[in-house]
Amino acid sequence: MATLSPVEAAKRAAAKVAVENHYPKDARFVGIGSGTTIVYVVEAIKELGVDTSRTKYVPTGFQSKQLIINAGLTAVEFDALPEGTVLDVAFDGADEVDDDLNLIKGGGACLFQEKIVALQAKQFICVADSRKLQSRLLTGWKYIPIEVAPIAARRVLTKLKEMGSINPAIRLAAAPKEGPLKTDQDFFIIDAPFPQLLLPADVAAGKDGSGKAGVWEVNALSQAIKQIAGVLEVGIFSGLTGPQAQAAGGIGGQRPVAAYFGMPDGSVTVRKAAA
Repeated sequence: MATLSPVEAAKRAAAKVAVENHYPKDARFVGIGSGTTIVYVVEAIKELGVDTSRTKYVPTGFQSKQLIINAGLTAVEFDALPEGTVLDVAFDGADEVDDDLNLIKGGGACLFQEKIVALQAKQFICVADSRKLQSRLLTGWKYIPIEVAPIAARRVLTKLKEMGSINPAIRLAAAPKEGPLKTDQDFFIIDAPFPQLLLPADVAAGKDGSGKAGVWEVNALSQAIKQIAGVLEVGIFSGLTGPQAQAAGGIGGQRPVAAYFGMPDGSVTVRKAAA
């Protein structure tokens, strides 16, 4: 096996600890996210040595479905789940994570399916390397991915500019002549830069997160973008965790209960959401 780079080794270490701590022994349904870190999550599940024959794995996109199948696990599409099915756990990565465990996701263009899987799970666990951990979103990662209907893309771009986004743009496919990138839903992705997002604590301390000069509190911006006609989903994962949603009579939450970060020295740091 080829020697892993320090970043890949960090992802593998984080995935191993996250799976060891949160994979239920009698799991029936497990959400499997998208992205480079999730390769190591599936690897860690296989290394647990538990019986996976009765477990169904729910992918968040084409890439994660192939990963599940190639590992000899059973994949089931989200829309094929029996009515009322609740996932025992969902594992996924992130493009950036803030101090409150709010996330930016969608760099891999699977944000809609990633969100519906997280919302159907008792607990959502984030796995990443240390580069993704920042005190506020839009610090290292500079834009919010937004999945939009192609027919409404120009309208959404206009609305985002009105909200303070600086030069939002439709994401192009890898080969420019192919035009805009298409998601698994055949939608477009708009990448929308904004100033660094505020936390509720920042607003409580007197900062204005209502959108003036494009400065937003994380939940307020997510909700404002979601209300634009033509937007399918927003790449901000915030609000309730799974346990908080269940306490309120729901199922799952967008925000993870814990995030695991592989550090450059080989250690793993865990951040847990406040109860």
